[in-house]
Amino acid sequence: MSTSAQPSAETDSPATSGTRAGETVTDRLVDLNTRYAEAFTDPGMDARPVLKVAVVACMDARLDLHRALGLELGDCHTIRNAGGVVTDDVLRSLTISQRALGTRSVILIHHTNCGMESLTEGFRQELELEVGQRPAWAVEAYTDADQDVRQSMQRVRTSPFLLHTDDVRGFVFDVTTGKLREILPAS
Repeated sequence: MSTSAQPSAETDSPATSGTRAGETVTDRLVDLNTRYAEAFTDPGMDARPVLKVAVVACMDARLDLHRALGLELGDCHTIRNAGGVVTDDVLRSLTISQRALGTRSVILIHHTNCGMESLTEGFRQELELEVGQRPAWAVEAYTDADQDVRQSMQRVRTSPFLLHTDDVRGFVFDVTTGKLREILPAS
């Protein structure tokens, strides 16, 4: 699989034909942005998502959320982090999304074969030993994606800051089939 930012044998462009001496991946991405900006036309949108939905998902590079959900530019707010878990910062973003920008629905997406399933909270202790300071954040590792989706749905549904908690649904995305499997909330 190749992306436009990866080296490709199909083009001779310095931005995509490999790393030049001293060039970083960021340098290539900035070069690609220059090309993008040359052809860019302001779509005339504001920050309010057309579908009034916020999607919370894992940051995993295998998840192409817009394609997987059939979304276009401007359709949704996308909030991503390690594991797609609902943390205080996700609740902050959802609160702004709802109260200032009009979203009403929340979709939570975890996925199969997630790196968070191989971590433990011991990761924080390892970091503390290495750098001399304990991270203020929790790792939010999990071993059961379905259960963590349920926990994330519960965190959204019980947040006092969110206005719209009646349309909160959770899913696990299968990275081998591309299909979503809905997770029902705990009863």
